[in-house]
Amino acid sequence: MSDSLPACPECSGAYTYEMGALLVCPECGHEWSPADGPAGTGGDRVVKDAVGNVLADGDTVTVVKTLKVKGSPTGIKAGTKVRNIRLVDGVDGHDIDCRIDGFGAMQLKSGVVKKV
Repeated sequence: MSDSLPACPECSGAYTYEMGALLVCPECGHEWSPADGPAGTGGDRVVKDAVGNVLADGDTVTVVKTLKVKGSPTGIKAGTKVRNIRLVDGVDGHDIDCRIDGFGAMQLKSGVVKKV
């Protein structure tokens, strides 16, 4: 069965098995999606902004629509510049980690920003 499955991209273990939509390595416990491609390409995901530009770590972006922020009466206004973003695997589609003046550290969705 493991003859047709790829080796683990973390430890190169040969005993991978399927569990639902994921592949699992019993040796190191690593789980990954077979849609990630061959071993070693799982981290090459592409994050695009609201207009389709590819984002990278360290980019400067602009917020394209006003965002409500819990605990803040004003929120983040459209046109706010955010410098030095980091791309992360966030929760609920929040894939940008950043620091916004007046708000502090937070995560944004890539669909609400535009690359400058």
